[in-house]
Amino acid sequence: MLCFFLNDREEKQGVGLVSEREIFEATFAEVKPKRKEPKQISFRVSESEFEKLKRSAETFQMSVPAFVKSKAQGAKLVTPKIDRPGAVEIAKQLRAIGNNVNQMARATNTAELDPNLAANLTAELQNVQKELNQIWQQLN
Repeated sequence: MLCFFLNDREEKQGVGLVSEREIFEATFAEVKPKRKEPKQISFRVSESEFEKLKRSAETFQMSVPAFVKSKAQGAKLVTPKIDRPGAVEIAKQLRAIGNNVNQMARATNTAELDPNLAANLTAELQNVQKELNQIWQQLN
């Protein structure tokens, strides 16, 4: 049995009175985690099946559970054309080329050139910019 010692004021206000039942319920109440998706599905696979799932998930840069969930939901996953390190290097090179194109465009616009030559250079730079944008789209 629990005993609580209260002063007269607390006793009159009902402060501090907690029943044993309330303490028990608070202590042993089932705490449910707050999850966006509360239902869980689990299943077993063989070692070889797991390795295959793991390789497939790594190809898409996903965890095995995320990969299995997306496949179960019918997602059509597209294999990346380039591995991650290769894509990072290509992106770095494309940024450098894009910066160079912008610098050339700025120089063309500020220099006093023959109007026909300036128009030709501007058109060529715009073509290069369009091609760079197409390459970026293919990488994404």
